[in-house]
Amino acid sequence: MLPPLSRAAEPEFDATHFRAALSRFATGVTIITTRDESGGFFGLTASSFNSVSLTPPLVLWSLGGASRSLPLFSGNTHYVINVLSGDQAWLAERFASRIDDRFDGVDYELSQTGLPILSGVSAWFECHNRSRYPEGDHVIFVGEVERCAFEKKPALVFHGSRFAQVEG
Repeated sequence: MLPPLSRAAEPEFDATHFRAALSRFATGVTIITTRDESGGFFGLTASSFNSVSLTPPLVLWSLGGASRSLPLFSGNTHYVINVLSGDQAWLAERFASRIDDRFDGVDYELSQTGLPILSGVSAWFECHNRSRYPEGDHVIFVGEVERCAFEKKPALVFHGSRFAQVEG
């Protein structure tokens, strides 16, 4: 049996220091796509993607609890996680911006649930929105993967607050 959990000690650093330390961890870059309230497409850039389980096939990502798009992702049954390839930093920047139509001029195909799969990505995962867990100042989304595909391409990574391409 596991021992009972105790509370963590108060951090000995501020949020700026913590963010700088986190930037030393290289992450892949994704764009999560879904539909908005009017039936149009919505997407955002996220680097908080991770695998959870092979059986069943589960992945996770997180979104800030104060994000205006939280109701979209919380309320929709599906989303697509697009893993960006090395030459797609411009897409990461576009979908991280506040422009109205992030899909303008962006090539994509529709998934079986009618959501955008961005052209040229190195992988994509069409997920059923299985569960959500509020934790700290974010919500952790667990998606059950219904379909996925990949191509062997260089990866786009984010490290030290910059994008880089990594050969695979």
